[in-house]
Amino acid sequence: VQLQASGGGLVQAGGSLRLSCAASGRTFSSTVMGWFRQAPGKEREFVAAIRWSGGSAFYADYSVKGRFTISRDNGKNTVYLQMNSLKPEDTAVYYCAYNPRDLLTRVAGQYTFWGQGTLVTVSS
Repeated sequence: VQLQASGGGLVQAGGSLRLSCAASGRTFSSTVMGWFRQAPGKEREFVAAIRWSGGSAFYADYSVKGRFTISRDNGKNTVYLQMNSLKPEDTAVYYCAYNPRDLLTRVAGQYTFWGQGTLVTVSS
């Protein structure tokens, strides 16, 4: 599985960005895609995940829920993370990841392939 993340950049607080993750290499039905992020000096943390089949989603409980939306385009094998009302604390490298099991989970170890990351910087 190859994952190519894109869409990061510099944005002012309150602004929006949409990240994309293009996936290739195998069929993706009955699997899950996730987004994680890692801020400087901090551990990688879960952001959101979505099932390729059905599209049900799961979000980090307080840090991003209501501001971020994960979605997928099955025809393009692409997962998106729409980020609105961005805050300086959202600054991080964002990674997309592939879970071969049809299980929505925040556990990074359940994801077996990772994209290269895309940097999001939110200025105050």
